[in-house]
Amino acid sequence: MADRRIENLAAARLWAAARFPYLASGVFGAQVISEPDSGTVSVDQNWRLRADPELIAAWTPAQLGSVLIHHVCHLLRTHGERAQAAGVGDHEARTWVRAADAEINDDLVPAGLDLPGRPVLPQDLGADDGLLAEQYFEGIRGGRRPPPAGVRGGRWGDGGVRSGQSESGETAGAWLDCGSGADGMPRPGEGPGGLAGWQADLLRRQVAQDVIAHGKQPGTVPAGLLRWAEEILHPKVDWRRLLAAELRRAVAQVAGAVDYSYRRPSRRSAVAGDVVLPALRRPVPEVAVVCDTSGSMTEDLLAMVLAEVEGLLRALGLARQVRVLACDTAVAPAQRVTSARQVQLIGGGGTDMGAGIAAAMALRPRPAVTVVLTDGYTPWPHRAPKGTRVVVGLLGAGAPDAPPWARAVRVEPD
Repeated sequence: MADRRIENLAAARLWAAARFPYLASGVFGAQVISEPDSGTVSVDQNWRLRADPELIAAWTPAQLGSVLIHHVCHLLRTHGERAQAAGVGDHEARTWVRAADAEINDDLVPAGLDLPGRPVLPQDLGADDGLLAEQYFEGIRGGRRPPPAGVRGGRWGDGGVRSGQSESGETAGAWLDCGSGADGMPRPGEGPGGLAGWQADLLRRQVAQDVIAHGKQPGTVPAGLLRWAEEILHPKVDWRRLLAAELRRAVAQVAGAVDYSYRRPSRRSAVAGDVVLPALRRPVPEVAVVCDTSGSMTEDLLAMVLAEVEGLLRALGLARQVRVLACDTAVAPAQRVTSARQVQLIGGGGTDMGAGIAAAMALRPRPAVTVVLTDGYTPWPHRAPKGTRVVVGLLGAGAPDAPPWARAVRVEPD
């Protein structure tokens, strides 16, 4: 019997690798552990797949291979971590797994996945194909897309039927459980082991590369998997969050600096006789924003980003510290503003952000942080300006790189 189980597992892996070759690295990268009497096949977040030997023996290679593919997709799409980020509680875990199953199955069932029972699909949730698990989950949670009548929470998949289960959802055995790799809820006995986080990331990237390579042959890879692979290999960065982080870091480095100053004598000077003691001072950062107003800039995009900068500085309590300089090859007089609506974007000629940075350095008091908003087609100073930290917002996906001495954020329109 044990030999048959091993043969079934080997046959299932070969079926999965032959039918879905772009997922083969993931299938063979998961460690399979025998878990007798569990009545389930599940996967944890460390790429360990636990299987009841009786199920392995009972399913066909196509069915078991499909289960392996399905669970590997839970891991590739990090459904466990995403469940935790979405705030899924114990009482909502089954609902989340239904949503995660729909995200997987709408791609792979049409491609030949042969799951035991009736797998959950987006149409079972009253939803469109091609959505994310979070979208399916919020639809079910908000009651906008209720699950179909007669289908209860549980597995196989959390909206399907297994052998011995009726279409109404009644079952003679235990429901199957996808495990913590699908819902983020640790199970007893998981403990350490399996793949480390960095190893799992490398495996995901390998699978993504395989997906892209096979995707060059028309009609071989589902569109949803291709989108997933593109996001893994070429992730889109939330530029607003990145810009906020860079501004906060630059401001904190300056605001956190303290030094002695004689502008206000120390209160201890009274006990020091004729000696004047300096006091520790914490500077309030001045901020300058240099706006590229050359002919290649779009005013709408520049105004949008300027509004984002204003909002960030207002959140930092520095809105009154902002001075804006419009710059093409010449620099307009600095405008101290309290709102982006007050900024006059004057220019339209060539581009030289070095002139704008030099003008910012000539301001008094000198800005501790200088933000440069540009499309990047400009000469830059060869060295970092002294006395200020520079954050560059590069407008547009094709913008050239900023100089290495600046903190750069690529800004793309919505």
